Amino acid sequence: MNGGGENLFKAISSDTRLSILESLSEGDKHISGLAREIGISVPVAAKHVKVLEKAKLIERKKFGNTHMIGIKLNNVYSFLDRFAENRKLEVEEGTSLLEALKSVAAVEVKKMGDRIKVVSTDGEEGFYIYEVDGKLSDKTVDEYEFYEDAIVEWKKLIPVTKKRLFVNIKR
Repeated sequence: MNGGGENLFKAISSDTRLSILESLSEGDKHISGLAREIGISVPVAAKHVKVLEKAKLIERKKFGNTHMIGIKLNNVYSFLDRFAENRKLEVEEGTSLLEALKSVAAVEVKKMGDRIKVVSTDGEEGFYIYEVDGKLSDKTVDEYEFYEDAIVEWKKLIPVTKKRLFVNIKR
């Protein structure tokens, strides 16, 4: 993600810009609607939008003369990924991911059918998945074994609403 860290930190250093991002997380908005919702003037909103655009956290979508502002969620996620805790460890060949993980974190597991699931990492309950060298694996944490150097990304799935449907039955 380019745009430089400096632009990024400037972009998120303002409560108003954070409010704009929060508002846009609900969906694309016209700048005047955004300004009204946050309680600022359109020119002030436009200045804040420019800062967020420069940091590549939002984008402007043009439909004829209408400009809609939308959040660039992937860039927001990439930014947050930079703050992941990095740990280095050395293990014997054939060590399972579960054993490796237990050496650096407090891990709680549950057996579900014939599969072992991690239900808590360092006291944080949730649903966890992992990627090895950028690829999801279909093996459980106790089945996955290391035979070569790898980078594991341990991820807690956070419930993020991608789409919200309001379904009305015709009566």
